Amino acid sequence: MNKESTSFNIEYHADSLKDSTLIQLYKNMLKPRLIEEKMLILLRQGKISKWFSGIGQEAISVGVTMALNKDEYILPMHRNLGVFTTRNIPLYRLFGQWQGKASGFTKGRDRSFHFGTQHYKIVGMISHLGPQLGVADGIALASKLKNKNEVTAVFTGEGGTSEGDFHEALNVASVWKLPVLFCIENNGYGLSTPTSEQYNCKDIVDRGLGYGMESHIIDGNNIIEVYTKVKDIAERVRVNPHPVLIEFKTFRMRGHEEASGVKYVPQELMDNWAAKDPVINFQSFLRAHTILNEEDEVTIKETIISEINEHLDIAFNEEIIIPNETTELNDVYQVYDYQEFKNYSEVKEMRFIDAISNSLKQSMQRHDDLVIMGQDVAEYGGAFKITEGFLAEFGKDRVRNTPICESAIVETAMGLSIAGMKSIVEMQFADFVSSGFNPIVNYLAKSHYRWNQNADVVIRMPCGGGVAAGPFHSQTNEAWFTKTPGLKVVYPSFPYDAKGLLNTAINDPNPVLFFEHKGLYRSIRQDVPIDYYTIPFGKAAVLKESTVMLQ
Repeated sequence: MNKESTSFNIEYHADSLKDSTLIQLYKNMLKPRLIEEKMLILLRQGKISKWFSGIGQEAISVGVTMALNKDEYILPMHRNLGVFTTRNIPLYRLFGQWQGKASGFTKGRDRSFHFGTQHYKIVGMISHLGPQLGVADGIALASKLKNKNEVTAVFTGEGGTSEGDFHEALNVASVWKLPVLFCIENNGYGLSTPTSEQYNCKDIVDRGLGYGMESHIIDGNNIIEVYTKVKDIAERVRVNPHPVLIEFKTFRMRGHEEASGVKYVPQELMDNWAAKDPVINFQSFLRAHTILNEEDEVTIKETIISEINEHLDIAFNEEIIIPNETTELNDVYQVYDYQEFKNYSEVKEMRFIDAISNSLKQSMQRHDDLVIMGQDVAEYGGAFKITEGFLAEFGKDRVRNTPICESAIVETAMGLSIAGMKSIVEMQFADFVSSGFNPIVNYLAKSHYRWNQNADVVIRMPCGGGVAAGPFHSQTNEAWFTKTPGLKVVYPSFPYDAKGLLNTAINDPNPVLFFEHKGLYRSIRQDVPIDYYTIPFGKAAVLKESTVMLQ
């Protein structure tokens, strides 16, 4: 039977797909639609606190997820319920998440989609939108370094493309040829702001040319087009790693969140997009081609509704979480069992800068999965020559020059950690960290507390003055971070401490900001063990004890 159709408001070309695949696409779209309809009822009843609707956009979430392999990471937004359901997360866990129950993924700390799960290879967003684009770069980089032939798909909306993180993430992905699918859901409005006030090009994919990037426009309401085209793109990217920018044209049929409403949307526009409903049109297509009959349709719907009600009962009957201060504090950091190394015999006089370099080199030798990233750190050896010679020993994959994009590189480091790798980011000067401030304090610092995901990242911070370098090259800005839960701040004063503490920082699975006063780099010397050793955090180096009592 010819599976093409022009008799609907959406034109389908399904000849290449089996009937079983078409039915599964329909089931996977219907499920989040029915869940949403139930959630809207519960919201009005006050049984959940908020809801971000994806009604009208189900084809994108479902099509992309079905096009990817189950072990490939997806980074969705709050309007991508179909990603979670298509990955077959038990519904009671999703319902528990939205009700703040322990069966959810954030221990009741966030009743939304701001969570991830390694088991289902899903990494949830943060409200700042843009940072997850760079995180996808890091996951894709890990895949490429491990020769896993995988793609990573990351979502954002047309509003998110106005953020600097969007530019930085696409630029890094293009320069490094990373296997990332940047999925842009263009639904016409960023809350109430129309696209005409968001960007001044015809289509978002027009920007792909500037990044030297393959780009596509896909009808986001056409499940067949989404699934087949993304599947084809993903298959090519696995073989030949490179980023692809995909703009899905779609529409949001409800408010940004339910309290917003849609009064700012012209009724004619609402009517036009309602006629292109992805679920209703596909259902009509399947029935017209006798792939789906009325009896099957009723059975599918009843089965999903029964599952929803059964799992809602489980979530509603679950005990509420009673906050516990010890639990809350213990979840800020990943538990780290410090391992002491001090079996050394020979020492050598080293400058502060030499101790730092020696630590980095020995840590790169100990950790095969450790990557150093920063501006000019490869051939040039870094602004202070700390990584000079590293490229010859460890290669371009592990010692990586970066574009000038502090935010995206911090995010890439986070992605590497999600994929099980370690990284060190060198801020050329600590002053420049302000350009990467958001992902440090809102992503690295909070991921373990949010969903039990560590950030195995060290950020090196050459800081301090004394050389009249002015306010942009000589700040000592550790105070910006010492009050941020989830971060560890280390600031050594002597070469011996610098080497041992940096080794510990690299071993620690938590995010560490390691401050290095530039005035000490070449002005202070000390006997330092040649062999590898560590020093525990929080234990002061006592140079001399005194019995003098201050009056």
